[in-house]
Amino acid sequence: MNTQARSSWDKVEFYTSYFLMFVLASVIGTRLSFASVWQLPPIDLVFNVIALILVIASFWIARRRRSWRLWIIAFATATQLIPMVIRYPATLFPLLGGLIPVVIMVWALIALSRKGSQGPRVRGS
Repeated sequence: MNTQARSSWDKVEFYTSYFLMFVLASVIGTRLSFASVWQLPPIDLVFNVIALILVIASFWIARRRRSWRLWIIAFATATQLIPMVIRYPATLFPLLGGLIPVVIMVWALIALSRKGSQGPRVRGS
């Protein structure tokens, strides 16, 4: 039973990380497509191109390595958030407010993933 629960949890993580990579690729691609309309600083342009290449390539190179997928997602997210917070520090407060439900969701997912790993519990007197 533990292997089946672990397998289903792996599928959830797999599809969630692929969905995140798809969303990140679309956000970065949209931002790069507007680079000709609104001037992007050169360092942002370089990091966005690198992040887009990594995210698109990760569908192939990180298909079996969870840690690579997570590192690529973290890098691509950082290339979008860090320059924004550095240029406009007031955006840090809404980001921190948005972090609260994310932390709750991650905590719940971790709790659910550990729920099935202990095996059946015996109730008795």
